[in-house]
Amino acid sequence: MLLHQHWPLFGLSVRTPTLELRYPTDEQVAEIAERSVTEGVHDPAYMPFTIEWTDLPPPLQQRRSLQHHWAMRANWQTDSWTCNLAVVVDGVIVGTQSVGANDFAALRSVVTGSFLFLPYQGQGIGTEMRAAILHLAFAGLGADMATTGAWQDNAQSLGVTRQLGYEREGHRRMLSRGAPREMVGYRLERAAWEARRRDDILIEGLEPCLDLFGLTPAAPE
Repeated sequence: MLLHQHWPLFGLSVRTPTLELRYPTDEQVAEIAERSVTEGVHDPAYMPFTIEWTDLPPPLQQRRSLQHHWAMRANWQTDSWTCNLAVVVDGVIVGTQSVGANDFAALRSVVTGSFLFLPYQGQGIGTEMRAAILHLAFAGLGADMATTGAWQDNAQSLGVTRQLGYEREGHRRMLSRGAPREMVGYRLERAAWEARRRDDILIEGLEPCLDLFGLTPAAPE
């Protein structure tokens, strides 16, 4: 179909034994926006994100979520991109997982981010979806390094990061809901990822997308 021909990301997926990362359609983006409100993604008393989008009241929150996803498509450039994928478990969307980069073809460095709807947290899904996106970055796109960050009191996110072999690389003070907080940065080098590399993760539909990432079909798969 023409949509997949001109925007092949719609055919991209990463599968593990327990979940799939899939490029979402507009209907799925709308579902994610709505369920982020109705099911929630964190305790309202605690802000896990640097961009406080969940503090917006509905229906503004849903509308801004849609705009955010559409902006990632509209503003995609080969030297500046963010690929935000729906996380699907047993046919149900349970959250999103993103990977992004600037000047990736030269720097080979990516940054990841994610969230899960509240009913699906604490079940190991966060670790599995991060492992899947790292496989896309390292095995699929040929990354040399992945970075991430979390507030120093975000035990869940930091637990996933440490479990997957990242090393701490520093911290900085930032504002969160008008108050200072410590953001901790982590990096995962290719050698550390290779030491934990899995053979049960499958990438599909990547080759037609490679030029969007600034790469060629000769890139590692």
